[in-house]
Amino acid sequence: MALIDNSHMEQVGSRMSEATAGDYFALLKPRVMSLVVFTAFVGLVAAPVTINPLLAVIAILAIAIGAGASGALNMWYDADIDAVMTRTASRPVPSGRVLPGEALSFGLVLSALSVMTIGVLVNWLSAALLAFTIFFYAVIYTMWLKRWTPQNIVIGGAAGAFPPVIGWAAATGTVSLESIILFLIIFLWTPPHFWALALFKSGDYERAGIPMMPNVAGEASTRRQIFAYAVILAPIGVLPWALGYTSAIYGIPATLLGVGFVWYSWAVLRMPDSDRVMKPAKALFGYSLLYLFAIFAAYLADSVFARVLVLGGA
Repeated sequence: MALIDNSHMEQVGSRMSEATAGDYFALLKPRVMSLVVFTAFVGLVAAPVTINPLLAVIAILAIAIGAGASGALNMWYDADIDAVMTRTASRPVPSGRVLPGEALSFGLVLSALSVMTIGVLVNWLSAALLAFTIFFYAVIYTMWLKRWTPQNIVIGGAAGAFPPVIGWAAATGTVSLESIILFLIIFLWTPPHFWALALFKSGDYERAGIPMMPNVAGEASTRRQIFAYAVILAPIGVLPWALGYTSAIYGIPATLLGVGFVWYSWAVLRMPDSDRVMKPAKALFGYSLLYLFAIFAAYLADSVFARVLVLGGA
């Protein structure tokens, strides 16, 4: 494990904050939040009931705030390792623009606000799932798994997989097999997505002392595991069509996207150990982002089309 110099963070904590509204917005991890909101929205729309539009907006807003709260708590706790990683050194806390205590307070207030809002105004099952997701990401993943095991992103990936289940629960007050499959798609997508990043950012993780898979098990083992997850993910992505939850509007794109994921992962598997540029890993990382957005977009399109058919038949 690398030794981390905390002197910078001590200097940050000894002066007044110069944070702007933009700095606090950055604490929310807006790019991650946008993906959370989108998958939660798909879960809400795909649910076999019609939720009041105002309640739908409240639910999505609460989920977005909860996701932002998780990001703020993550940045508060990880400020020491963020400071030594090139990818994260410019974040608000390690750069000194936001004080650690401010990030912690911001995250805790938003957590309570999001959970109480969705609980009081929508339903308490979705509130419980949101509260568990925030706790899992901020405590189980950030404070424990991330610095302890190379399986950190595998187990911790559950936090990012819950949003469509929360959206479904907000609409129906229940959790179903269909929503669990949406969970599984994100859960199985997470390891190859982040391990592809870890392959070409292994130096960052090594300096921070984070036991990511390439730094612990080696690049060859990581590439094999990426491919294994891709092979499992591809048929799971098609499962909603196979079980009759969706039509070919979803099924055909999901099949093609899964084949693409396996193909990109195969290129990573065959990548020579001497390849320091790691173009296949970078290509897989980029494709994985496209995959998740596209497969959920297809699910959304299928759900909307099915509702239009029902309304037309009525």
